[in-house]
Amino acid sequence: MATISLRHNPQVNTTTQQRGVISEEIQGLIRVHKNGHVERPPIVPNVSCKVASERGVTARDVIINRETNLWARIYVPLSCQSKVPLLVYFHGGGFCVGSASWSCYHEFLTNLASKANCVIVSVDYHLAPENRLPSAYDDGFNVLMWLKREALNGCSSVQNWWMSHCNFSCMFLAGDSAGANIAYNVTTRLGSTILNPLSLKGVILIQPFFGGEERTCSEKHSHQPPNSALTLSVSDTYWRLALPLGATRDHPYCNPLASMAKLRDLRLPSIMVCVSEMDILKDRNLEFSNTLAKAGKRVETFVYKGVGHAFQVLHNYQLSHPRTQEMIYHIRNFLNQ
Repeated sequence: MATISLRHNPQVNTTTQQRGVISEEIQGLIRVHKNGHVERPPIVPNVSCKVASERGVTARDVIINRETNLWARIYVPLSCQSKVPLLVYFHGGGFCVGSASWSCYHEFLTNLASKANCVIVSVDYHLAPENRLPSAYDDGFNVLMWLKREALNGCSSVQNWWMSHCNFSCMFLAGDSAGANIAYNVTTRLGSTILNPLSLKGVILIQPFFGGEERTCSEKHSHQPPNSALTLSVSDTYWRLALPLGATRDHPYCNPLASMAKLRDLRLPSIMVCVSEMDILKDRNLEFSNTLAKAGKRVETFVYKGVGHAFQVLHNYQLSHPRTQEMIYHIRNFLNQ
């Protein structure tokens, strides 16, 4: 497994470049110019769905909405003899970078589909700042409505090559970092929406990217190595680029604990929260889990020792590989409980 290096200097750069003044920059990942132009250097390679897999998984890209260019990469384990759970996945990247075609996600989700024995729909949602929140939530909701329509079409659907393997009564939403935030917010948006024949059984939140104006202890004091995927200043930059203009980090998109009354009233399925011990989000993730449990929600929390944010896709810690295998084992159990 190749290590992906995200060595960045998250300074806001205001020097004049060819395209004008830069208003926000996370070095190596994104550069936003004052005139609105956005650059995303290719720090992680994009790979075709046809990249050979030794794990017995077929992957194909599917257009969900041609007008908006919303698409997904679908993974089907070849070994499934009966219908298996359906996992709708949202990649990370602070809402601003990343793709369903990034090599690190292609590798992780191929591995997950094989070992957890599930069909995965990996959504390539629209990115900020060109498409600020709630754009990504809209995409997630629209994907579920598309899945519902295709499932109702049954065997006549052109998607039957993968849908025939799915147990639609056993659907899960999942994501890491910003993708976990999307999975959670799409879940809360569903409310009483009728999804039949789909049935949402659970949500898997891997290092969910939440925030708030008040800093937690791990945000203030967690020492991050040079190859860390998330520092406090990087986190703040992502939120400035992703939240609606004028919003603070206590906006509900960022801080789901800002309104306790609303949280208690939410209809939520079982939730699995994966926390990394060395992540700046550790304390915020644990507070989120504990608050959900106190509000009477069904929550399972797992803490992965000796690793930080996005270890399962970046392989940037010594213990990344064994902890990733632990995580996949926990996900498989959650899908089949």
